[in-house]
Amino acid sequence: MGRILAIDYGTRRTGIAVSDPLRIIAGALETVPTKELERWLADYFAANDVTTVVVGKPMQTDGTPSETWRYVEPLVARLRRAWPDKEVVLWDERFTSVLAHRTMLESGIGRMARRDRALVDRISATIILQGYMESEELRRKRNAVSDAETEKR
Repeated sequence: MGRILAIDYGTRRTGIAVSDPLRIIAGALETVPTKELERWLADYFAANDVTTVVVGKPMQTDGTPSETWRYVEPLVARLRRAWPDKEVVLWDERFTSVLAHRTMLESGIGRMARRDRALVDRISATIILQGYMESEELRRKRNAVSDAETEKR
């Protein structure tokens, strides 16, 4: 089972997070200049076993796609074309930046460090990845219960 990589896309910088090989822990990995993202991904995929790519889907609070969606949608298509062996999943990223700032405050990171947009991007990618991983775990547990109930019948 390969790692899961998460992308918090930005027009200038893109935050990247990755799971451990067992898919238990999500960790911030890197902030990449967006124009270098696909080359960076090619290098990373060549050196690491990644089976799933989770891309943050930029949404407004009312559930409609945000302005950034017009950049993310073609990126997702390019990722699927370039790496057909990888599952590319969209994940709602609403409020990840707010949660990233809150996480930084609660962890005691100083004011100057909190201004580091690259750090915010990495933490946001980690929040996207953690949310996806928790959702997958819940889905697996529900399927296991459903399978067990089916076997009883």
